Amino acid sequence: MGSMSPPYTSSEINLQQEFPLLDSVHYLNHAAVSPWPIRTANAVTNFAHENATQGSKHYPQWINTEATLRKQLQQLINAKSVNEIALLKNTSEALSVVAFGLPWQSGDNIVSIKGEFPSNRVVWQALKPKGVELRLADIDDACPEEKLLKLVDKHTRLITVSSVQYASGFQLDLAYIGAFCKKNNILFCVDAIQSIGALQFDVQAIQADFVMADGHKWMLGPEGLAFFYCREELFERLTLHQYGWHMTNTFTDFDNEEWQPVNTARRFECGSPNMLGIHALSASLSVLLEFGMENVEACILENTRYLFEQINTAEQLMLLSNTTEGRYSGIVTFHHRTLNNGRLFSLLTEQGVMCAQRGGGIRFSPHFYTPKEKIRHALNVAAQAS
Repeated sequence: MGSMSPPYTSSEINLQQEFPLLDSVHYLNHAAVSPWPIRTANAVTNFAHENATQGSKHYPQWINTEATLRKQLQQLINAKSVNEIALLKNTSEALSVVAFGLPWQSGDNIVSIKGEFPSNRVVWQALKPKGVELRLADIDDACPEEKLLKLVDKHTRLITVSSVQYASGFQLDLAYIGAFCKKNNILFCVDAIQSIGALQFDVQAIQADFVMADGHKWMLGPEGLAFFYCREELFERLTLHQYGWHMTNTFTDFDNEEWQPVNTARRFECGSPNMLGIHALSASLSVLLEFGMENVEACILENTRYLFEQINTAEQLMLLSNTTEGRYSGIVTFHHRTLNNGRLFSLLTEQGVMCAQRGGGIRFSPHFYTPKEKIRHALNVAAQAS
């Protein structure tokens, strides 16, 4: 086998062919771990075969795929430059780079909200020995941003939130929060793992300083590879705690003993890149970018509205997610009026429905390619459960 195939460029996508699980599985769990498109599976197979039969003969082309991935991610989040994109292991690592890179002083505080996924809580709680307080807002649907910002005072150094709440699917107004942070000289960090790949996202429009997301949810990629966006002006503000050959300004010159951290986000990548994951995620993102993120978002939100409508008309089901325009996402949570969540989850699983127990209910998270008949089947199972 020769070198790896170039990225897909076809403007038409055969969804049935790209997602063979559509033949058998009712997959409504993209907010947890997504299935791969067939081209991603092929990219991994081809990469493995090439490596087994030719080793690193085509490594320069692997580097080209890495460069392609950075460009895809830049496009996906509208970063100013590919230089603002680092490739790390996961969202938690990226959050840790921020949490333990900033120059905290005893008495500083961080403002976030209750109910965040642990990734966006544990790293900040770990700063307590430094005298840094984590303040958690108990938001409601009426004025969530105001509840959050009420906790800010002159000692607040950073606000950190998830773009979409993992349990309920609730969206915060990131542009509003970002504008407040900019005006008050507060850093703004966004865990965007439940947005990227599902909803259009613009780091410049929301004035974010740091954004991170793992690739295995809505981006349809593998676990073990995430992006970390850091605004260029903040590179040197984050103290480095991991060092290696890959983060230097002379990383291709192995004999050069005079080095500095490179002046791009690669400075946060201490060692060899995850080339297998890079090939996989690049293939997955090509699906989303070909389909167009505006179209991906439209399809996902249409599925969400369909879920709202059907759940609200099902006598035995109660919707938990917010239905306000601009507040909902690809995540819909509900519960059964008489069955406990564990029982309902078991019944759904037995009928081939992949979903999750979250937020006091059952969480459905279909993607753009999920046909309504799959959603209808899952809702029928839930509504008729006893």
